[in-house]
Amino acid sequence: MKLVKSLLLGTAAGLTVVGGAQAADLPVKKAVPIEYVRVCTAYGAGFFYIPGTDTCLRISGRARAEYGYIGSDSRNVPGGGDLSGFTGLARFNVDARTQTGYGTLRAFLRLDAASRTGHTKFASGTNLRIGYAYSGTGQDQFGRVQNFMNVDKAFVQFAGLTAGRASSFFDFYAADYEIIGSSLGSNLASTNLLAWTQKFAGGWSATISMEDPNYRKNPLFSDAVGSTGLVPGQSGVNNFFTTAPTPIILATNAAGNATAVTFVDAVQRSRMPDFVGSLRYDAPWGSAQLSAAVKDINIGGGIAGSAFTNLTPAPGAVTTPLGNPAVAALLAARGISPGAQTEYGWAVQAGAKFNLPWIAPGDGLYLQGAYGEGANNYTGINRFTAGYLSNAATYAGNPFNQYLSDAIVNPLTGKIELSNSFTAVASFLHYWSPEWRSALYASYGEIWFSQGARQAISQTTGIIGAGQGLSPPSYLTNLAGYNLSAALRDTYQVVTGASLIWSPVKDLDIGVEGQYIKTGVKSGRVNDSSRGTPFTVSSEDVYQARFRVQRDF
Repeated sequence: MKLVKSLLLGTAAGLTVVGGAQAADLPVKKAVPIEYVRVCTAYGAGFFYIPGTDTCLRISGRARAEYGYIGSDSRNVPGGGDLSGFTGLARFNVDARTQTGYGTLRAFLRLDAASRTGHTKFASGTNLRIGYAYSGTGQDQFGRVQNFMNVDKAFVQFAGLTAGRASSFFDFYAADYEIIGSSLGSNLASTNLLAWTQKFAGGWSATISMEDPNYRKNPLFSDAVGSTGLVPGQSGVNNFFTTAPTPIILATNAAGNATAVTFVDAVQRSRMPDFVGSLRYDAPWGSAQLSAAVKDINIGGGIAGSAFTNLTPAPGAVTTPLGNPAVAALLAARGISPGAQTEYGWAVQAGAKFNLPWIAPGDGLYLQGAYGEGANNYTGINRFTAGYLSNAATYAGNPFNQYLSDAIVNPLTGKIELSNSFTAVASFLHYWSPEWRSALYASYGEIWFSQGARQAISQTTGIIGAGQGLSPPSYLTNLAGYNLSAALRDTYQVVTGASLIWSPVKDLDIGVEGQYIKTGVKSGRVNDSSRGTPFTVSSEDVYQARFRVQRDF
C-alpha cells in the first residue's frame, strides 16, 4: 500500500513539473487596456471625450407637451369650429467639437419630431406646405392629426465658416421669450445656408450668408382661379396648365370683354440664392444687430399655346409659340416681354437686446423692427397668419383673409409689382424669483400693395368686385363690390401676449401663455364671409392660450 501511494505521489509531482515547464514556454497575452470615458471641460458641462479620439461630444434632448385653445367657434363656413389642440414633441441634439490649429471644429445635429392635433394653429398648415409635416386624411381627422419631422439643425462650423442647415443669419429676436412663438417678425429656425463670419475686437462680428431661397418665397398673387372664361369659348382653360397661369389682357372691346389674352407662368422657380448680411455687437449690457437680405422674384414667360384672341392676324403673319401672331404684336407694342421676368425683393432689420440685471437677474428686453419690399417672410408679417400662401385666415371660419403675396403680376402691364411690409416687436422677460418668470410682448405689422395692380386685377377676375351680377366684374362697373372686397387690401395685424412659467427644478418648465391677435383693413370695410351679405367688418380678432410642460436634458 505504501508502495502504491509513493508511485501515485511521484507521478503527480512529475506531471506538475512537466506541465509547469510547458506553460513557461507559452507566450504571455496581456490584457487589453480599458478606455474609460473622460469628462471634457473645454466647452462647458455635459461634454465627454469620444473614446480613442480628441473630439468632445455632448448629447442632449427635450420632451414637450402642449395643450392649446383658440376662440374660433364659427361653424358657418367649411373648416370652422375647432377650438383645441395637443402637441407632443421630442428633440435630440448632438454637439461634437474638436480643437484644431484653426480653432474649434464643430458639428451640430438637431432632430425634432412631434405629433400634433387640432385644425386651427396647432396642426400647422405652414409646416404641411413646406414638407415638414404629414397629415392624416381620415374623414374625421383631415388636417387635424399631423406627424411632424424636421431636421432642424445639421451644420459644420470651422474657421468662421458655417455650412449646412441652421438658423438664418438675418434673424435676431426670433420669438426668444415666447411659448407660442408667433409674434410678428422674422423667425426661420431652419434653412440651408453657407455663411462666413468674421469676428473683430471689442465684441463686433460680421456675417455674409448665402441662404436657400425656397424657405423665404411667398407665392405671387395670381388671378388664375378666376381667369377661366375670360375669352368666349375658352372656359376651363386653366385645367390644361399646372404652372399657375396668370392672364395678361392685351385688348378689350367696347363692352369691356377681353379680345386678346395670353397667360404667363407665375410659379417662382429657384433661380438664385438669397444673400444675407449682418453686423452684430455683443457686450455685457446686451447685443445689437443690423441685417439685410436680397432675394429674386421671378415669373416665366408666356405659356406656349395659351394665347387666345378673336383678332384677325395680318395677312402673311407667322404663327408664334404663343399662338395668334396678333398677340405677339400687341405684346411688343406695349413693351411686355414674352420671356421670363425677374425683380429683386429686399429687407432690412435692426434689433437690440438689453440685459437688465438691475431689475432682477435674468431679466431682458428685446426691441426689433423690419421693413421689406417683396420679402414678407423676412419682415415676418405672415408669422401668425400663415406662410407659403398668397392669402390666409387668422383662424378657421374668420370674417376675411389677409393677403400676403410677395408680389402681383399686373394683368394689364404684365409687370411684377412688389408688395411692401413692415413689423415691429418689443418683448420683456422678468424673473419674479429664481423659479418664476414672465414674458410680455407686443408686435405690430402692416402690408400694402400697388393700388394700380389691384384695380387692374379687378377688371380681369371675379375675386375683386364680384357679386353684383355685372360683366365685367371690375371696379369700373361695380364700385361697391370692389370697395368691399378683402383681396389685396392694405391690412395691419397686432399679435401680443403674456406668459407665466414655473421652473421648480433645473431644466423643467411648466407654463401658460395667452395671446391676442387682431387683423384689420387700413381703411374702409370688407364683406364678412362668416355671416354673408349684407354684413361687413373692418377688423377681426381672436384669443388663444397654450399650456406647456417641457423638460430639457
